[in-house]
Amino acid sequence: MIVVNLDVMMAKRKMTLSQLSEKVDVTLANLSILKNNKAKAVRFSTLEAVCAALDCQPGDILEFVPDREAGR
Repeated sequence: MIVVNLDVMMAKRKMTLSQLSEKVDVTLANLSILKNNKAKAVRFSTLEAVCAALDCQPGDILEFVPDREAGR
């Protein structure tokens, strides 16, 4: 399972979802889906924009958690 740690990086950068939405030109609703681990996919262009806005690497946002650790 892939876990999205967007909320962690936003907290580290002291940025709200609304501020991030404005910076990356992605709707608040779509970023919320990503932040809440409800997304089935993410475009590389979105990931690139988020990483640029948060000054981080994709690995800072996306984490692989084996199924047994995810409670499955």
